[in-house]
Amino acid sequence: MTHEFIENYDVVVIGAGHAGVEASMAAARMGCKTLLATINLDMLAFMSCNPSIGGSAKGIVVREIDALGGQMGRNIDKTYIQMKMLNTGKGPAVRALRAQADKAEYAAEMRRTVEQQENLTLRQTMIDDILVEDGRVVGVVTSTGMKYGAKAVVVTTGTALRGEIILGDLKYSSGPNNSLASVTLADNLKKLGLEIGRFKTGTPPRVKSSSIDYFVTEIQPGDTLPNHFSFLSKDEDYLQEQIPCWLTYTNQTSHDIINQNLYRAPMFSGIVKGVGPRYCPSIEDKIVRFADKERHQLFLEPEGRNTEEIYIQGLSTSLPEDVQRDLVHSIKGLENAEMMRTGYAIEYDIVLPHQLRATLETKVISGLFTAGQTNGTSGYEEAAGQGIVAGINAALKVQGKPEMILKRSDAYIGVMIDDLVTKGTLEPYRLLTSRAEYRLVLRHDNADMRLTEIGRQVGLVDDERWAVFQNKKSQFDTELTRLSTIKLKPVKETNDKVISLGFKPLTDAMIAKEFMRRPDITHEVVTQFVGPAAEELDSKVIELLETEIKYEGYIEKALDQVAKMKRMEEKRIPADIDWDDIDSIATEARQKFKKINPETIGQASRISGINPADVSILMVYLEGRSRSISKNQNK
Repeated sequence: MTHEFIENYDVVVIGAGHAGVEASMAAARMGCKTLLATINLDMLAFMSCNPSIGGSAKGIVVREIDALGGQMGRNIDKTYIQMKMLNTGKGPAVRALRAQADKAEYAAEMRRTVEQQENLTLRQTMIDDILVEDGRVVGVVTSTGMKYGAKAVVVTTGTALRGEIILGDLKYSSGPNNSLASVTLADNLKKLGLEIGRFKTGTPPRVKSSSIDYFVTEIQPGDTLPNHFSFLSKDEDYLQEQIPCWLTYTNQTSHDIINQNLYRAPMFSGIVKGVGPRYCPSIEDKIVRFADKERHQLFLEPEGRNTEEIYIQGLSTSLPEDVQRDLVHSIKGLENAEMMRTGYAIEYDIVLPHQLRATLETKVISGLFTAGQTNGTSGYEEAAGQGIVAGINAALKVQGKPEMILKRSDAYIGVMIDDLVTKGTLEPYRLLTSRAEYRLVLRHDNADMRLTEIGRQVGLVDDERWAVFQNKKSQFDTELTRLSTIKLKPVKETNDKVISLGFKPLTDAMIAKEFMRRPDITHEVVTQFVGPAAEELDSKVIELLETEIKYEGYIEKALDQVAKMKRMEEKRIPADIDWDDIDSIATEARQKFKKINPETIGQASRISGINPADVSILMVYLEGRSRSISKNQNK
């Protein structure tokens, strides 16, 4: 069939949420003519839920996006109202940044960036159909009948795909924040052969700041010491005039109000059909599941500098509006709070992620990628992380270049994508540090060391970012070499200084790096003995040095595990494998292998329900198959 396209693009991205903007900008920056199509221009990069970026694990994802050449980190560094490093009392593997955003300015700044991006066209239009010929994407069709040619399409529709808002007994078709739902495209994806699921998420009420009694709540200020999401941001630009958040709690009265109205709660009355998030449940779900808890934390989060709207983090609900009002007024500090928006739940369709490759390309249609909440995840950061991977791989496919796959040992983004495509998800997926077996390697401070060279190889990291990275790497390597060669001798002069600083004296000669491994010895202390570096080191280089040196033994063990797993990842499984041809394999394993179609032995070993015996049988089969093919070729 021949289509008449009004315009041809290399890449078309459907949806301009956090996944869509990263996907489209990645493809455009890599030189592809790109169209970003959105139902509503005013919803571009809109924070339809919490007004924040980052948090545990998620903050590391934002750093990874930035290291690859993405935009989220730079954007939040320009528009935050509070910045805070979490888990500072714990080890470096779980530390992560979290920023409160000026919600309106975040979206406005991202839109300015998108509009100014070379090779990128932004258009308000609804895509209803994806055109496919011979199993390959060729274009898209809008609701007005306009056809655009495309060599690759990335679907990032968020919660708009057959979205329905639920509030008490009220249920109506809508995307987030009362935008239009995308219904026809959902039908089209089914017709294309994709298996569709149904999830649910929700938001809390918002209240007016001037109606809150902050004196009875607990202040939660930001950090005074500079920290940034982007590796390009400078300490001198760090915002000192930050806006605090506030902490309050539910109480027995709050819980009684919920329990007395459970029969009116859509979650329990049967109105909600979609599966909700385990790690960010509604308040009514929390009260039922954790009936023994006397109270639950609620954070009062400002939505920006120029609005009185306050987001009640932890009070997500779809209870009727009158119940929400009573519930809000039962909370300390909110007794007279004026509710500006009611909370609501939203149900939406997803593409079940086991149908995707690790590049986020669908297995059934060449050139069709999906990313973000469309794949069953939750959170802006998870969406953006998938968006940049999908955008990069869409561009690489168009350019005929090798694909980019981030392994579990490369990035939290790699952990997330591997979890999705290997295990699938039965509920909105949320990244947690516990999901990453190599989390000591996947830290906040070393995201650029892990990923910037990859970003440069695929053509996304520009000269400015590359120069900044090379300077940091040079400083790190030079100082690490210096500290690995200079010796501290147990002479009186040295030990007098060691004792004066409150540390145990040296009994044997010690390399400066070994001395720095002591728990309380910082780089600053070491330089008192070995002198300063040849050039003044950036504070982030010092942070990286201290972590790498103090945890060197643990890091080496993790890297040994990475090397072993790499060997399994390099053992590829042929695409034409006949799973029914493998004798002795368990029935459950056969069924799951057929469903997932793993591409490597490593991926096969991580499928839920697959045991080591199944993997061993598979490896023996593949070895025999390989020998048989070689023998036939030599005849």
